[in-house]
Amino acid sequence: FWDGDGFHAFSGESSLEANANYELGHHGKALRKDGKPIGFDMSITTNVFFMAVSAIVIFLLVRSAASKAKKTMVPSGLRNVIEVFVIFIRDEVVYPSCDPKYGEPLLPFFLSIFFFILVMNLIGLVPYGHAATGSVSVTVALAICTFVVTQIVGVKAMGLKNFAKHLTGGLVDMDIPIGIKIPLILIMIPIEIMGLFTKPFALAVRLFANMTAGHIVIVSLIGLAFLFKSLLVGTFVSVPFALFINLLELLVAFLQAYIFTMLSALFIGMMAHSEHEEHSAEEGHAHA
Repeated sequence: FWDGDGFHAFSGESSLEANANYELGHHGKALRKDGKPIGFDMSITTNVFFMAVSAIVIFLLVRSAASKAKKTMVPSGLRNVIEVFVIFIRDEVVYPSCDPKYGEPLLPFFLSIFFFILVMNLIGLVPYGHAATGSVSVTVALAICTFVVTQIVGVKAMGLKNFAKHLTGGLVDMDIPIGIKIPLILIMIPIEIMGLFTKPFALAVRLFANMTAGHIVIVSLIGLAFLFKSLLVGTFVSVPFALFINLLELLVAFLQAYIFTMLSALFIGMMAHSEHEEHSAEEGHAHA
């Protein structure tokens, strides 16, 4: 971390507490004993570690599949699995939702989101693993990425002027009295701006809630054996039901990666589609 005295690095909590100037605060955060703030904390948390592991796993898998693709045109093994997912996301998710004008250049973005979320979800099912998507900070960061791309596509598709008009709900171009138009515009602008943020908010909360819910259910089922202090409850209730939920979590891992990617493509496609709506409105106004 960085503070007023410069950059500091510690190997762990024990080495931090051994230092005379720092102590361990809530949630494992480093604090100065003199009360001065720590400016920039870059400590490697569990989420950061498993996100890095996921990124490395994806890189190795995709590079291996790409190297096999250079040798032969016939897909097999790992390359075949990767290619199935790539073609599915391209043909069933991105192209139906997004105009090819924007869908094709953004295909690497959608594939990155899908594989990143999928691998993070699957790592959470491995013993001693941790699903980073079970943290709302991670899902919010992913949703912010989609939000930024969505707004860039919107500005590029409609132009800055039409994008600003879009925030008024089209009231600027409507032929209504100015005394009614201005109050309606003042009402619509906050609503439209709020609408821009509700979509990524829904993305973040949906992914976080679904991944967290499964983990809570598994822990609760296992906890029943300790709560009742019964071997029978553990053998015939906790373990079988926890295994069933764990298998269900395997399905949810794929499903949530698909849903997040699909909704991202849908939101971006809706923003790009507004380009045609603006042109149609302008043509209709000119014709009239």
